Amino acid sequence: MDEPDPRAARRDSAAGTADLAVSPFRADRDRIVSSPFFARLGGVTQVVSAGGSGLLHNRLTHSLKVATVARSIAERLLASPDAAELARKLGGLDPDVAEAAALAHDLGHPPFGHLGEGVLDRVARHRFNLADGFEGNAQTFRILTTTDVRGPSAVGLDLTAAVRASVLKYPWSRLHRPRPHPSEMPVPPRGAAEPGDAPGTGSSKFCAYSTEWDDFEQARAPFAGRVEPWQQTVEASVMDTADDIAYAIHDLQDFHRIGVLQHAEVAAELGGWTANALELAGLDAETLDSQARRPGRSLERLRRRLHAKDSWIVDDDAFALAVARVRSELVDDLLSGAFDGSIEAEQALAAFSARWTARLVDGVLLTPSPPTRTGHLTLRTAQWHEVQVLKFVHRRFVLLRPDLALHQRGQASLVSTLVDALDAWLVDRDEAYRLPRRLRDLVELARTEYAGIARAEPELLVGATGEPVRGTDAVYELARGRAVIDFVSSLTDKQAVSLLDALSGRASQPWSESFVL
Repeated sequence: MDEPDPRAARRDSAAGTADLAVSPFRADRDRIVSSPFFARLGGVTQVVSAGGSGLLHNRLTHSLKVATVARSIAERLLASPDAAELARKLGGLDPDVAEAAALAHDLGHPPFGHLGEGVLDRVARHRFNLADGFEGNAQTFRILTTTDVRGPSAVGLDLTAAVRASVLKYPWSRLHRPRPHPSEMPVPPRGAAEPGDAPGTGSSKFCAYSTEWDDFEQARAPFAGRVEPWQQTVEASVMDTADDIAYAIHDLQDFHRIGVLQHAEVAAELGGWTANALELAGLDAETLDSQARRPGRSLERLRRRLHAKDSWIVDDDAFALAVARVRSELVDDLLSGAFDGSIEAEQALAAFSARWTARLVDGVLLTPSPPTRTGHLTLRTAQWHEVQVLKFVHRRFVLLRPDLALHQRGQASLVSTLVDALDAWLVDRDEAYRLPRRLRDLVELARTEYAGIARAEPELLVGATGEPVRGTDAVYELARGRAVIDFVSSLTDKQAVSLLDALSGRASQPWSESFVL
């Protein structure tokens, strides 16, 4: 008789009794898809607010495409006896787990995507003294294990260890855990110690708050001795790679559709670098920065950043070939004609997506001893460089546009003001009894969590200022802050706008939709 898979152990022994699926991993996938946190992703920004447009991806459509790619990668690896055996030794690979992880990976994204994430992190640390701050991946893990109540135990979704571990893209906390912290390694894993991380604040990318650390350890326990404490599981690595592939391809499609990604600009940049690569390589950093607006300079800066951060794989010949391929297939082919909604234009877009997805999925590689900067699953050298160039085009010609920055500054102000308004309501004794019930429940949940940490591991209860947090009042302050952050991050873009209108007196009628999950 086969031994039970320890990765299938659920968070609570009462879990799983009403699931329709036979496989516990398939049951997990179904629970995730049935969650209202998953449904809300249809109203959450991917890059810019879709505003109901069918032309732009939102977090829901993005997650569905990541899930498709993740399953394809898992099935491709399992079709190879050598890769399947290596995956087994590293802790296992199940297509249902990889797909579930991909479906769940963006649950924690707040209104307005990464813009909202940055605002909530600053507010959490500087206003509420939460050392953990806010991080979308950690919020995903909190939803799956704590704030969603659809699992049989009414605490999280009661998912298997394998699926919980598979969403841990950055398997560490912001500070302290595991010890030694990955940020202290000579060559830290990707995300553990990035250039923008402020000294003393820990890692800006991480996957578990202090309140969910017990769940984190339980999820990772079956993989002890198989992967390093700072390494992703194979299934997490599949999800991470699938996310990179989908991001690199599908966002470019969106902005070609709406006319933002312009042929002339992209052609000038890629062509300028290709024609002057040797000359650009000889420029000192100061001269290169002073010429930043000239074609080719931004791409040269990317090449140098890759050398500085990813020397384990970066190769100048592969980089040049990647630029040439992207120039040929994206610039000279897809962008050469404006998207006009015709059948021909739709077919060209579909062919571009299918061709690139197949190429990148074919480039996956499972390795037993990867460098610290990558997971056990990575892309071959050619495809890795192609993804970097595709992502560069997206960042350089979409994300850095001044008109997008103007739009996002308004959204940042909205999120910050909404947090202030809800916090003011929480401390208003005359109105506290009329709080949204969901917000009140979140305060009590967080108060219980932080009180437990204060009793069991008070050394971990340190505020963002670095000072120990002591006393019931201080614990309540942390709980209030975490509850407001939980509440705001669970809204859609539209709900955030409508709720602020209501709280500001601009709404012409009482709330017309629920603001609770």
